[in-house]
Order: sequence, then C-alpha cells, then structure tokens
Amino acid sequence: MTDKKEQPLLPRKQFSYDNVPPKPATEPPLPTSEAAQNHTPNPYRNSNITHEKIAAIRAKATNPTPPKIDHCQPSDTYPEAFPHFVRGRDSVREYITSLFTSRIAMYDGAMGTMIQNYAKKNKLEEEEYRGERFKDWKCNTKGNNDQLSITQPHIIKGIYMEYLEIGGSDLIGTNTFSSTTIAMGDYEMEDYVYELNYEGARLAREACDEVTAKDPTKPRFVVGAIGPTNRTGSISPSVEDPSARNVTFDELVDAYFEQVVGLMDGGADILMVETIFDTLNAKAALYAIGEYLEFSGLDIPVFVSGTLVDQSGRTLSGQTGEAFYASIRHAKPMCVGLNCALGAKHMTPFVEKLSKCVECFLHVYSNAGLPNAMGGYDESPDDMAQANKVFFENGWLNMVGGCCGSTPPHIKAIREMSLSYKPRKLPDVGRPKMWLSGLEDLKVEDVHNHLGLPFLNVGERCNISGSLRFKKLMMSGDYGTAMDIAKKQVEDGAHVIDINVDDGMLDGLAAMQKFVKIAVTEPEVSKVPFMLDASKFEIVLAGLKWCQGKCIVNSISLKVGEELFKEQATLLKKHGCAVVVMAFDEEGQAATEEDKVRICKRSYDILVNEVKFPPEDIIFDPNVLTIGTGMEEHANYGVDFINATKTIKEICPYVKISGGISNLSFGFRGVMKIRESIHSVFLHHAILESGMDVGIVNAHEMLAISEVEPEIKTACENLVFNKTPDATDIMLDLTKKEKDRLEALKNGGGATEVKQSSWRDFDVTKRLEHALINGISQYVDQDVEEARQQAEKPLHIIEGPLMDGMNIIGDLFGAGKMFLPQVIKSARVMKKAVAYLIPFMEKEKREKMIAEGKNPDEFDENDDSNFAGICPIRLNFRCCHNIL
Repeated sequence: MTDKKEQPLLPRKQFSYDNVPPKPATEPPLPTSEAAQNHTPNPYRNSNITHEKIAAIRAKATNPTPPKIDHCQPSDTYPEAFPHFVRGRDSVREYITSLFTSRIAMYDGAMGTMIQNYAKKNKLEEEEYRGERFKDWKCNTKGNNDQLSITQPHIIKGIYMEYLEIGGSDLIGTNTFSSTTIAMGDYEMEDYVYELNYEGARLAREACDEVTAKDPTKPRFVVGAIGPTNRTGSISPSVEDPSARNVTFDELVDAYFEQVVGLMDGGADILMVETIFDTLNAKAALYAIGEYLEFSGLDIPVFVSGTLVDQSGRTLSGQTGEAFYASIRHAKPMCVGLNCALGAKHMTPFVEKLSKCVECFLHVYSNAGLPNAMGGYDESPDDMAQANKVFFENGWLNMVGGCCGSTPPHIKAIREMSLSYKPRKLPDVGRPKMWLSGLEDLKVEDVHNHLGLPFLNVGERCNISGSLRFKKLMMSGDYGTAMDIAKKQVEDGAHVIDINVDDGMLDGLAAMQKFVKIAVTEPEVSKVPFMLDASKFEIVLAGLKWCQGKCIVNSISLKVGEELFKEQATLLKKHGCAVVVMAFDEEGQAATEEDKVRICKRSYDILVNEVKFPPEDIIFDPNVLTIGTGMEEHANYGVDFINATKTIKEICPYVKISGGISNLSFGFRGVMKIRESIHSVFLHHAILESGMDVGIVNAHEMLAISEVEPEIKTACENLVFNKTPDATDIMLDLTKKEKDRLEALKNGGGATEVKQSSWRDFDVTKRLEHALINGISQYVDQDVEEARQQAEKPLHIIEGPLMDGMNIIGDLFGAGKMFLPQVIKSARVMKKAVAYLIPFMEKEKREKMIAEGKNPDEFDENDDSNFAGICPIRLNFRCCHNIL
C-alpha cells in the first residue's frame, strides 16, 4: 500500500437491530431443518429411509447376512426425563445439551494405541487381520485397523467396553476412521465400506447398550467417527504443479456419504468429522452429512474436530483455528474442538482462542504429550490429567477425551480430574455477523479499511473486466504472474480478492478452477477470503468446490426466475458461502431507488423466509450505475443508490450493501485522480450516512475524503448528488485540466522518481535466500546464473545459498513461524533453482569422466556420488493421527 497518513477509524452507521443486547444461549445454534428446529427425536427406524441414493448403497453392501438397521427401543425401557434416555422417544440433541451444560462429558481415547497394546500381548499379524473372511485376500491388510471390526470383532468390542467401564466414557467413537472408499483403496477394500462402517457402529451400539443397562442413569452414546481420508483437496501432491489434486470435492462427498449411511444403519447417535488437517475435506464431509439429513429428514447432532499440526496454531492446509471454525460453522455443528497432533499443554493457547469464538459446545481430545523418538507417548494417566486441568480451571470445555497414546486409565484419570469443575457456558447470542475466512478469519462488521472507513475492500484487479493486464495474463495462461497481481492487492489493502475470468475466448470453467486451486496454495493471497465472480452459476460453483475457507459468491438474482433463484441459493447455503444478490428481476436491472428497494426486499424475503439463508450472509448489489454521462436520466443514479442503500439496510436486517465502484465514474476513464475523487465522495456518504459495507475497488488508488482537492471535491459532490445542472460540464473541464497536466508531466515537466529500496538490491547470495524463504520464483533463473558465474562449481550454489535458505525455512517451520503452504512454495523455488543447475552439473560430470578416460555414456543410474538433484529439508511433521 502507498504510504498515507494514518486515518482515524470512523463510526459505522447504526440501525435499530444493531443495538439489541445479547441474550443467554440455551443451546448451540440449530440447523435450519424442521427436525432440528423442533428437536424431533430420531425414530431409529432406518428401514423407513428409502431415498434412492441410500437404497443404492445398501443394495451393494457386502454383509454376509442382511444387516439389522433399526435400533429403536420401547418407550418404557427407562424412566422419562434426564438423565434417562430412550432411543426413539427422546431427542439426542436435547439430551446432549442437558449433559454438556450439567457437567464435563467424557469422550473415549485412542483406538490405534489400544490395538497396538493388544498386539503386544496377543498374536495380531497378517493372518489375524485377514481372518477367515479375507484369508485369500489379494494384498496385505495388516495395519487396516478398521477391518478388525469384521475379522476380529471381539477385539474392537473389548476396547469399546474398556473405555466405557474403566474410562467412564459417556460417548465412544466408532472404529471407522479410515472407512471410506478413498482410504480403503490402500487395501483394495473399497467395496466393503458400508459393511466396515456398519460393523464398527454396531459393535459400539452393543457395547453402549450393555453398559447403559447396568446403570440407566448414565446413558452411553455412539459417535460415528469420520476421518479425513488420506488425500487432501487443498494441497497439491505435485511440487511442479500447484494446481494438481489427487481428489475432487465431489469424490470426497460421495465417499463420505457412503460412510454416513453405514454408520447410521449401524446405530450411530452422533456423527463426528474428526482430525481435520484440511478444511476442504471437512466441508465435503459436512456436505455429505447434510445430504443424508435432507434425504432422511432426521435430526442428527454433528461434532467437528480440527487438528492444528504445530505451534503455528494452523491446520496442515494453513488455516488458523478461528478460520477453521468460520469455514464450517454454516453446518451448525453441536460441538467443535481440537484433537491429535499435540499434547494438551501445547494446545492450550489455541483452545483458549477457540473458547472465545465458538458459538456451540467445545471439546478437546489431545495426545498423551508429543511423540518420543520411537513414536510412542510418554505421559502417564496422571500426567495427562494434570495437563488437561488448565482447560477445566478456565471453563473452556464441555467434553474431553484422549487421542494418540491415551488408554482407558488415561480417560479415567482425566474424568476424575474434571469432576470438580463446571463445563463451559455457551456464549450469549448477539447480533449475527458475516464471518468469512481464507487462511485467516474476518468478520465484515468489524472491519475498517486503510482509510478508516467501516468498509470491506474487495480487490478488483483479478477480474478480467477490471484489469487489462490480468486479462492478458489469463488469456496467455500465465497464472504465476496473475498471482502476483492478487498478492499486490492484499498488500494494498484488499480484505477480499474478487476472481472473475468471464471472457468469451476463455474456458471460464477450467480457468476459474485452475486459478482458485493455485491461489489457495499461495499463503499471501489465500490468507484473505475470495469472492468468486462469474455470470454463469456453474463457474462459481466449480470454484467454490476448491475453497477451504468461507468465501463470497458473486452473484445470483431473480433475473432467472424465482424457482431457479431458490435452487441456486439453496445450493450455496449448503456450501456455506455468503452471496451477492444483484438488484435484477425478471423485468431487468433496477435503476431507480424504488426498483432497487423493491427487488432487494423481495429477494430478501425469499432467501430468509423460504430458503432459510442467513441474512447476515446476504450482500445486496443495488447496481452502481454511471453518472456524468451527459444524459439527464443518468444524473440521479448516485443519489438513487445512496438512498436505496439506507432503506434496504433498514428493512432487511443484517444484510450488507455492495457495488462495483468503478462503474460510477466510467465516463471519466483514463484520469485516475478525477475518478478516485468521485469515488471518495460517493463512498464517504454511502458508507457513513447510508451504511454501505462492501465495494469492489482498487484499494491502492483509493483516496480519503480529506485528500480530495477542495475544487474537485465540490464538483464531485455536485455530480454525485445531482445538485446542479452543469455538474457534468464542470467535471469535464476539471478532467481536461488534469489530462493536460499529466501530458505536461509526460513531456518532461515531472518530478524525479525516487528509487525505492528493494530486496533486488541485495547481493546474489542474499537474493537467493530471500527468494527461497518468500517463495518468489520470478527471478530464480537469472539469480542462479549470476551465482553460477561467481561459483567454482554449480554444486556449491546448492550447498551454499540454496541450502542456507532451506535451513532457515526448516528453522522457521519448526518454530511455528512458517506453515506448510509457505514451505511448499519454497520447495518449488528450490526445485526450479536446482533444475536450472542440473545441465551445468551434467556437463561438468561428463567433462570429468572424459578427463579420467571414462566413457560418459556408460552412466550408472544409481550413481549419485557427485550429485543427485535431491534437496532434503528437515521438517518435523508430528503424527497426524494414531492409526497404527
């Protein structure tokens, strides 16, 4: 951003609904389904769920005998009212709310650790994993712990029983962490996914029912465990191609949906999406759960558990804990928290942050410390309980358990420690806010821009219609340089990046997907949310499926008719994005104040009352139209927009108002000073007096109202507010004067440009280190060549500045000051540098062999004595989950 005098923060326009005091919460935010809103008990009669997609999964099930999928109990099995619970009679949602608000509930501990412990005392080799059922299986299956639910059910049920009876768990997770078609591909067992989930849940159901029968005042619940799979939607598996992926959103949804059907048919009470290291995978799982709930009409509580992989407090895909929550809160999880990767002590600062922002219940199930050199965990039950004590003392948790390294005695010790403490109080319910996320979170209502205005800057320069340079780059396929434009916008003050690749000569569907897939791997770009902008709905939907954060879709409108409008809005609601709604209807674009208000109010009523779209996630664009054209019918467009903005905000609570600001001054294009002066006056009044919240702008060029020259300011006010009949003529005169001034400067009358200091002024060694650390590949070839000219051997460049840079990266990563997407960028720069040097190293080696009298064409492919083009970097990726 250009250096400007720091501006004071100006107050946001207040409306009646902004001053409603917060109220105490009685339960977590509810999904919008009728069953959830009414707390309708799950009847546990799954045989009545006959949706064709669910029926198709059951039809291909591999269970040797028809599975029992109904799990209802007679209503008089146990007495009515809490603490008793009867399936089919009572609402799980209501029971969990009562449980989590009366005491800290207990989850279970590690399944993998318990299986390992069993194997230390009993034979558990390939033969036992296969069992009789899979004795002739085509590949090794040892290590497929989920398979044991089928081949060694007594082991798995025994572990469940230990957590229930010794640990005192109120809820236990099923042995289904890897039971998706994607993860089971490692064992060629994709066809058995339904059965694996069914059996994992069925055994847990049996164990819970047996223990509940012994003490009906302490019902036990089955939590269907849904793991992250072994693929990621947000991270490229290829160092060379940041747009490459080995799984799609739709493939993840299909895999998770099949898992959900098996879990529910097996008797799960709750569904838990856990160990989230890539939020895009979690969003796919939540989408699949949403589809199941829609098809079945059930109310099933959903828990979500993220994994922050190191002391940076970020997921493997780079999100902070707050951004992770903002990305998934649309699914209305009943409980959110953290598990795995870290011990309780190392989780403390991140749990505290979540406790301050999560609107639902909060849980933690940490590892038993960090892994030792042998991959084991050293914390004793007492150690682990003591480490969790800080959570209880501060009142941060509603549920606690254990992950890697924990056992029933660990859970028992944690439970006993928790007994003297009260559970976390749900936060008060206040005014809803639009909460977006990229790698970091952003609440729109809390934002002030670099000019001190309560306004969200949406960067316009990654829009083909907003930047000729961006258009040329996209048409030529230069996505790398296009990322530099996006990065510059963030540096200049854009809170959100608008992405639009609409052009008749470009495959918009492919271009949007490729741009987004690359952008999400660029930390300097993806730290902010995206606005996916296209005239075709299928293009924004395709881009949406590659965004792990909560983004904005631009746009939908009533232009397509009510039914399609509702269909599109419903789909966007399922994906959890915010939406721009244009002031268009079946008759066309709204130009007058009256039409803008009428169309936006009609759209609002449909979205909020029929689609149940969150009103705070609606952004109306009442159409910023061009003024100063000389046509009388255009003269009041600025006034109409500003007046309509205030009215729409008054009658449509919690919505935002946006617009494409460059449209306003289109008639004065080419003279930036005049255009930005018009924008400054317009925005000052639209924001502070009418409550405009959002705009697509070039933040770098924006002017504060105090920076507008007095003569131009008066002319702008007359033009924007249509005060005088000669406002356009006066502005044209000022525009001509400014053009003449610019022409004079161009012809030699300008000031001398002051050269800004840059990292490009460093010596070549420091330039290479800087490029590696910051992931800048633009100058690598020329810098490596310069370094090669100075070095005795090409290899010395790798061993010197390149490895020095990579060592710094390793240290920064280990200290939590860099995170994975940044490291991947650095690795790409390293690879490019080494690739440049390899031909010179090859030549050097050939010349050496000839000098030694050897034939250079007789090359041993396994000989790496001189070089191998391999760059090791020491990064301590801790265990992501105990699945051994």
